[in-house]
Amino acid sequence: MAVGYAAFLAWQEWGFRKSLASPLSFAATVPTPPPRAPLDTTAVATVLGLATETTLLPSAEPLTLQASFVLGTGLSRALLADAQGSRVYQVGDQLPGGSVLRRVEANQAVLWNKGREEVLMLQTAAARFLRQLDSPSHPQTPVSSTRFLRPLSGQPE
Repeated sequence: MAVGYAAFLAWQEWGFRKSLASPLSFAATVPTPPPRAPLDTTAVATVLGLATETTLLPSAEPLTLQASFVLGTGLSRALLADAQGSRVYQVGDQLPGGSVLRRVEANQAVLWNKGREEVLMLQTAAARFLRQLDSPSHPQTPVSSTRFLRPLSGQPE
């Protein structure tokens, strides 16, 4: 019985190896894709917000930029005023005229209107109520008194 089972396994192994050695019955052809047109680098840069140094057109929107709140992390905001009043918008919000707030900088807000960027400049008054402070390049460390940090020297008398 053991010899019969060994013969059966040898016969299956022989059939398996024979099927591996036989050539394929069909020829696989891989169609070559057509060559791609090169990307328009200016369009890609515009979509990613990496536009070249060009002068932006002033916005045709009936809005005025009253204040800008630029954050290092997170979304920046802009205080825009129109005929109905003032409202704070964040980057990506739809504005009343149909444009979208794209970027907020310290002195301007950039809008995306009809496939192009437009700029709203910050309206400055003759007498400023709030003034812009320049951040120091090296933050100063707070001066702390060492009077309270001294350890007690020995037993109190």
